[in-house]
Amino acid sequence: MGSTGTPEKFDVDAMRTLLDGRWAHVREQAREVLTGDLFAPVHGLGMAEHRARVLEQVKALAKTGIPGYGFSTAHGGAGDVGASAVAFEMLVCDLSLMVKMGVQWGLFGGAVQALGTEAHHAEYLPRIISLELPGCFAMTETGHGSDVQALRTTAGYDPATEEFVVHTPDDAARKDYIGNAARDGRVAAVFAQLVSGGENHGVHCLLVPIRDADGTPLPGVRIEDCGPKAGLNGVDNGRLWFDSVRVPRTALLDRYGAVAPDGTYSSPIANPNRRFFTMLGTLVRGRISVGGGAGSATKAALAIAVRYAEARTQFDRPGTGHEVTLLDYLAHQRRLIPALARSYALHFAQEELVSALHDGAALPDGLNEHDQRELEARAAGLKAVATWHATRTIQTCREACGGAGYLAENRIPQLKADTDVFTTFEGDNTVLMQLVAKGLLTNYQQEFGSLDQLGMVRFVAGQVLDTVVERTAARGLIDRLVQAAPGRDEDADLYSRGWQCKLLEDREKHIVEGLARRLRRAGSSGADAFEVFNNAQDHVLNAARAHIDRVVLEAFVAGIERCADDGAKAVLERLCDLFVLSTLEEDRAWFLEHGRLTPARAKAVTEAVNTLCRTLRPHARDLVDSFGLNDEWLAAPIALGAEERRRKVQEDALRG
Repeated sequence: MGSTGTPEKFDVDAMRTLLDGRWAHVREQAREVLTGDLFAPVHGLGMAEHRARVLEQVKALAKTGIPGYGFSTAHGGAGDVGASAVAFEMLVCDLSLMVKMGVQWGLFGGAVQALGTEAHHAEYLPRIISLELPGCFAMTETGHGSDVQALRTTAGYDPATEEFVVHTPDDAARKDYIGNAARDGRVAAVFAQLVSGGENHGVHCLLVPIRDADGTPLPGVRIEDCGPKAGLNGVDNGRLWFDSVRVPRTALLDRYGAVAPDGTYSSPIANPNRRFFTMLGTLVRGRISVGGGAGSATKAALAIAVRYAEARTQFDRPGTGHEVTLLDYLAHQRRLIPALARSYALHFAQEELVSALHDGAALPDGLNEHDQRELEARAAGLKAVATWHATRTIQTCREACGGAGYLAENRIPQLKADTDVFTTFEGDNTVLMQLVAKGLLTNYQQEFGSLDQLGMVRFVAGQVLDTVVERTAARGLIDRLVQAAPGRDEDADLYSRGWQCKLLEDREKHIVEGLARRLRRAGSSGADAFEVFNNAQDHVLNAARAHIDRVVLEAFVAGIERCADDGAKAVLERLCDLFVLSTLEEDRAWFLEHGRLTPARAKAVTEAVNTLCRTLRPHARDLVDSFGLNDEWLAAPIALGAEERRRKVQEDALRG
């Protein structure tokens, strides 16, 4: 044991079992299915070739049962929403495959299941699951992405023919960046302003055929290829225009809004804003899945970089005649090991989020409004934090591998290119973090005002706000730890978990309370509500980030509590310390400015981060191996290690 109580070794299988978690069988199925030449990562393919390859991969997956996880058992699925999110996360062998699978079975199929009724389910879901009916999810427009309520595509009802007329009024209203639209999709789930009886009833979703069985665009449908992208070129993103395209009344996915033959509109949710939010809330699985997929890509990059850093040497160690291994340098440890700790933390937070999604979907009436809003806010925040972490960490891994990390054969460039867009699709991260902050203002999540800033500011201005920290799944455990924490920060051991939890909790409360006071100024005489909000956007984003940091820590603590192996648990304790203390170090200006750290304590935090990096260095390889990513998914020669590389060279020589 070291001074921080970490064992010399831990059981990798025990750690992998913990990380595999509730849906271990799904992860194992992915490890068994996603093998062989068809699923081996490749690089250097042209766009057409890559798209064709990914389509073949999707067709192969359609035969495995994996696509059916998230669909109802009545229509050929497994009724296991959590399994569907985890299966998506495991498709790290090619992120184009991950995204195309998400489009077909997560977004397109998910829209039909969540927004349609039994007649739609019976007609479409079996064909969607089997891939007989490839489709796309047409929400985003060139002029409106994040502001879904302002979409400008229209679906006007014609009672004379009992048809909807779907129309694109101008180029700014074209559907843009739509996966599966450029080549393979035959039906689009189109989000449009539903107009009936001369009244606009807001955004609804309709199924609109866009191609015939031969792949020819249908009359009135114009399709354009978005062309080459920075990454994900195995996904056929396209643009769609509709020139008064007629579809039958039954094309409307009418779970939340129906139109009778005579044009009468009805909905089980009378309030239009509540109806809109409810409809979008049913699609939260896609956002959750993107965060998990980003996490998998980050793990792959870390696995490659850590393995390389254990095999690569650079510069002599004086007096020894040997060069120093890269991972023995503290600077290199600081690049990779705190990022590894954060990846573990986000893994446990993602697992908790997927469980909440799954358990909510299993309830006969679904989640109540409060819990649904909390799920949506947490999904938004974790998606943003996980994808930002991916962007930063994959770049760090590229740099940590030097020129080798720049070679396409070593996968990191492709991971970097493919994940870059994750920060903006399924919701722009900055907008998502604003959504998180809204939910932190007491009772705002129960208010169904508009999504715009003025609606939020005017609501806040009229409230007596009292910040309440809502606990995660580890409620009892965290409460006990916090209660046991010292009353004064300077009396606490930096490694005290209760003090760490309380510190992040207090930061969140302080920032949110300050934000509430700041926004209430919008209610003063003569105040410009928009300017008040606009000038507070930095504060809004800080509140959201502080909240998510606290949520992630609590999920990490709960994950450690579930660990049955003492050796693995001891390493996780140190990883959790590193996650917290490196978070403090990054935001030490705030803690110093607000008197939560003295300059001496801030220096002690930095020294503790250094100590933890050195302590965890011997475990780095085992920690990335515990992710359970197949070697053939990593596919990078530099990730195979010195012995493995020599063996591969020998095998290639014998075959040649």
